[in-house]
Amino acid sequence: MRWGLLGGSDIAATRMIPAMRALGQPITAVASNSAGRAEAFAGAHAIATATSGVDELLSRDDVDAVYISTTNQLHGPHTLAAAAAGKHVLCEKPVAMDLPEAWSMVAACDRAGVVFGVNHHLPSHTTHTEIRRLVAAGAIGEPKAVRVFFAFELAPRLRGWRLTDPVLGGPILDLLPHVGSVVNKLIGRPLVTTATAVRQGSWDLPVPDTGATTLPEDACMAVIRYEGDVLCQVDVGWSVPFARNGLEVHGTEGSLVARNVMRADPGGTLELIDSAGEREVVMARHQDAYEVTLETFARSVSGDGAPAISGLEGLRALAVALAVRESSLRGRAVTLNLDPVG
Repeated sequence: MRWGLLGGSDIAATRMIPAMRALGQPITAVASNSAGRAEAFAGAHAIATATSGVDELLSRDDVDAVYISTTNQLHGPHTLAAAAAGKHVLCEKPVAMDLPEAWSMVAACDRAGVVFGVNHHLPSHTTHTEIRRLVAAGAIGEPKAVRVFFAFELAPRLRGWRLTDPVLGGPILDLLPHVGSVVNKLIGRPLVTTATAVRQGSWDLPVPDTGATTLPEDACMAVIRYEGDVLCQVDVGWSVPFARNGLEVHGTEGSLVARNVMRADPGGTLELIDSAGEREVVMARHQDAYEVTLETFARSVSGDGAPAISGLEGLRALAVALAVRESSLRGRAVTLNLDPVG
């Protein structure tokens, strides 16, 4: 699997390049929004070719697939261009800016016969994989409720557009797609959500003069009703430095309580609580979620199964985030529409 990188992002530098190289998946070229930035990124990460031209990267015969980590509004155009060039696509989240755009991306990759995956790493974590296995095996009976704790203090290096751009910023678009990717795969179809979002932090940041009258939220809580009347409670945000993170799944016969698992690094703990008491679920080895995602993607390209999170699953995760955002803005419950558009 020979990769071309569209975007010289933080996640590409800190997570994806190390994972690709650990698996022996070479990186052929990187394209960024300027030649200077592309060259600096290539130099810092020992990538042979740098370009500011997306079409130039996509025309290369030594690029089998592209990893897209450009800014959110470019995910759609870059995926469509990659599909037209016959390149397989692994796209960062959120997969698109809206559902019509996401559906167009899914359709374009289907027509081109290329694999389309979304880089939601959490479902590939060893702990999340074990939770899904236990729930499917009936370890907690019939699931009734899910709780997701995914609030923390935003790292200083990321305190830019996430806190100032009212269109692209805020933890709803940044974190809720991750939550959707986990809970949708675990429980099924999301139906309705109610949410409240606020801005809690005193962020000492220069705010660009975009004409916007408001800044994005930095904290949100939501309740999502899934099929079978399973309720999911979600807490996301960037203003609480000492909050725990975790996932709980409660059923008619028991509960699963996972701590320190809503994060990039492998690890965390898992307990099963039922009529026999409380006991730890021990996993022999925690794999790197990004490596698992890349391994699964490569197998999918070779015809062995689907990506860890397909383009369609990424679309459904986006739908959760968009419904939560709409509910928080309108102050009412919002029904999710997962039917194809166009």
